[in-house]
Amino acid sequence: MTLAIFILVLIIGRPFYTVFAATAKEINVSVDVSLDRFIKKVKGANEFLKAAKGVLVIPNVIQAGLIIGGEYGEGALRIGGKTVNYYNITTASLGYQIGAQRKDVLLIFMDETALKKFRTSYNWQAGVDGTVTIMKYGAEGSIDTTKFKQPIVGFVFGQKGLMAGAMIQGSKFTKLKK
Repeated sequence: MTLAIFILVLIIGRPFYTVFAATAKEINVSVDVSLDRFIKKVKGANEFLKAAKGVLVIPNVIQAGLIIGGEYGEGALRIGGKTVNYYNITTASLGYQIGAQRKDVLLIFMDETALKKFRTSYNWQAGVDGTVTIMKYGAEGSIDTTKFKQPIVGFVFGQKGLMAGAMIQGSKFTKLKK
């Protein structure tokens, strides 16, 4: 019950989680670590990232649920390897769920139009404002840029915890002032 109340406060009470908000420097360091982990874990990731028009990296997204669930994390949008904006991800859910996990989320914009729409939106929602194709890389852990014709490709990796699922649809991404 305590966990459910905590999550509800986390989702509804913006002032609560802004107390724990990271600085721009902390976010950039976390993004660097997440990108390094992605490149080391997935063969072809470096070439894939180079082909992207922009990459949104949200490391250490915390997801928890006990009937009421939610997730939150902060990250950066990089274009040409440089941070251009900071964003958070928030998701709320209701239903049969229990557990908690930490994960990294990458949205890779392969299309300039999709990237522009994302950047000009205040509360961009996956599945509503843009379709995100979740990439599941093979057992050999490799990806091939020539196979992707989708405007936005998402990766969820580095999960640690006891909550199953790799879903981005319905998540809201909001630009932060840092």
